[in-house]
This record gives sequence, structure tokens and C-alpha cells, in this order.
Amino acid sequence: MNQLGAVLRAWRDRLDPATVGLAHGSPRRVTGLRRAELATLAGISVEYVVRLEQGRVATPSAQVCSALARALQLSDDEHAHLLRLAGHAADPNRVPRVIPESLHRIADQLAANPLAIYDATWQLLHWNPLFAATFGDPTERGAGDRNVLVWQFLGELPRVRQTAAERAAFEESLVADLRATTSRYPDDLGLAALVSKLNHSPRFCELWSRRAVGGHFGAHKLVQHPEVGDIAMTSDTLTTQDTNLRLVVYTPQPGTDARSKLELLAAIGVQRMSPQA
Repeated sequence: MNQLGAVLRAWRDRLDPATVGLAHGSPRRVTGLRRAELATLAGISVEYVVRLEQGRVATPSAQVCSALARALQLSDDEHAHLLRLAGHAADPNRVPRVIPESLHRIADQLAANPLAIYDATWQLLHWNPLFAATFGDPTERGAGDRNVLVWQFLGELPRVRQTAAERAAFEESLVADLRATTSRYPDDLGLAALVSKLNHSPRFCELWSRRAVGGHFGAHKLVQHPEVGDIAMTSDTLTTQDTNLRLVVYTPQPGTDARSKLELLAAIGVQRMSPQA
């Protein structure tokens, strides 16, 4: 057993099954979670948990580490320790993409609103069910096609209608925000590749040449939903310290019927209410 295996076993032993909704049924030979219970909570196989605890996995992915952190109810410091033991030490030259548990907890408390978490390049990392129901299921796109800047300059924002003035202001703020990100992470290869890809857009090139630096903090959104019609919302962006992750929360615009439409979407999810033609 290596350090990673030892700490996982210790954290598993200390967690009371009742705190994660597991009833005390038959007598237990372990003080905390069984390996099978941890596997279920983390969405991985029991065999993989065994291999992790026995030190037979060279480098578990950051996604697996985050799933284990949530299942074991680790603090942010413990989550960071787990990532370091797994070989995912933070690199100050790379755009951070690991979402801390504290940010997941905040997102869970805001579940009545569509929300999403992006990294500093506006790559979509996490979303809640109401976001998928409102803007469309992101899993229908490949992971490489979930970037707001790519949508805006090389495609189209999912289900969002903008006036000319709104589009201009949105694009200007996004590009200024990306310019600031390049100075924070000048050696990130993925960031350089994104800028190169966006240079295929004449509009992006025009804005990029201005070298404006700023941030994107919010906007008005008119979502054209195929089932419930137009939904008028406001987006507000909260940026985390150090990691520059962006939590974007969408709230109904006052004086509109957006809240009732969001409540309906919360009930139906991504399913269609009317038959396809």
C-alpha cells in the first residue's frame, strides 16, 4: 500500500455510512464505508477501488480523484492533497480545471437556477440539469466543442438570441477577458491553441488586435427554447480566487414569465413535450 492507498483507506474508515444515506443494516466488519459503497458513491468499480488502495494504479485521473473527494466528503485541502498524491500537482502555468468541493456545494444550493462552471478560457466544465434543459444538453457536443468563445465566434450560442448591441458588448468583454487570461497563464498550450483556432474568425481578430484587457461579469440572455418559448434571463459571473474558475448563474429577468418557464423545465428536463416532425 502506498501513500495514496493508505490515505484513501483512512478516509473511507472515518466516514460514517449514515452521513451518506446508507442505513445500518447487517453487522459491519468495517468502521466506515465498505469498498463497494465507496465505489457506488464515486461511480467507479469495486475492483478499481481495491487497486487504488493496494497501490496498483499508477496515476488515477483528476476526474476520478474529484469523484472520490465528493464521495468521501473531503475538505478542499484534503481534495488538493489527494490530487498531489495522485500526481496532479497544481501547475501555475496551466489553466486550472479542477472544481473544488466548496464550489460544488455552492452550485448545489443554487439548483433552482440554470448554472454552469467554466475555466478561465470559458471551457464548459460542469452544469446542472436545469442548464441542460434550458440551453440544450452539452453532452450532445464533444468535449472540445464546449467553449463559449468557439460558440460565439465560430458557431452560435446554443438557443441564445442577441441584439446587435448585446452581441457586440458580449464579444468585446469575452475577448478582453481572454486577453487577461493569456497574461495569467502564458505557457498554457491549450490556451494558445484556442487563440489560434479563434483567429479563423475575422471578428475575433479585429477585437484581439485592440489588446483590450478586462473581464466578463454578466449579460442579458434571451433563450429561445423549442418547447416553452422565449426565456428572458440575466447571467451573473462569480470568479474564484487563484483558480479563476467562473460560476455563471442565470436568473429570471424581473417582470417576465421566465421563472414559471424554468419551473416547467425543471420538471420535464431535456425531454420533448411535443412529438418530433
